[in-house]
Amino acid sequence: MKITIDTDSKILLHEQDGSTRSIELYSTEAFELISQQWLKIGWNQKYPYIFSWMGRPIIQLPEDMIRAQEVVYRVKPDVLIETGVAHGGSLIFYASLFKVLGRGRVIGVDIEIRPHNRQAIERHEMFPLITLIEGDAVAAATVAHVKGLVAPGETVMVILDSCHTKDHVARELDAYNDLITPGSYIVATDGSMKDLSDVPRGNLQWQSDNPTAAAIEFAGKHNEFILEQPAWPFNESELKNNITHWPSAWLRRK
Repeated sequence: MKITIDTDSKILLHEQDGSTRSIELYSTEAFELISQQWLKIGWNQKYPYIFSWMGRPIIQLPEDMIRAQEVVYRVKPDVLIETGVAHGGSLIFYASLFKVLGRGRVIGVDIEIRPHNRQAIERHEMFPLITLIEGDAVAAATVAHVKGLVAPGETVMVILDSCHTKDHVARELDAYNDLITPGSYIVATDGSMKDLSDVPRGNLQWQSDNPTAAAIEFAGKHNEFILEQPAWPFNESELKNNITHWPSAWLRRK
């Protein structure tokens, strides 16, 4: 594929499979084509690695954070479980939302929580709303520990952001989907890997080995879930699609 942007003529030339189309530069289609390339280049240049939330690094695309906030505010889960802790920025982010809402808590699970990250999280103002569990997210003992912290009748949301291989995400989906309450979500993040296989930091295996593949396969086997982008609560544009590192990620329980 080749994209040529002509700012003088205000057109975008899109060349693919031997054909060329001329697209109005200031159009939804042009915006989405440019955004797709921006996402790839930005990921390769580690654009998501430059943000923090309340003092802790948060390796997320800001749009994905805002979209997650919209869902948390609507669903108002009692418990949000996140696999993958890293620096703890996401845990702090979700905990701060719950602090404002006056309800909810976060459970963070990681196979290894590095001592300096644990210390920083435990010293943070939001830590009273956070429980840390160190262990393999799909190990039976870890899953049992997590489930033991959820009380009957509580509304639960799960964010999967640990190991991003198709097999691991599929196992996480199998392990935690029964916690999801009707109207809430289990989210297989970072499916953009499928579009990053050809960038310098990418891996050709990601074309098929990615979280999106696991989410699509899961949805095909579980009729009680639907794979859909959550509706935007506000939109005064003609745009309809998230600019996201989480494509085909949101599995809603019917």
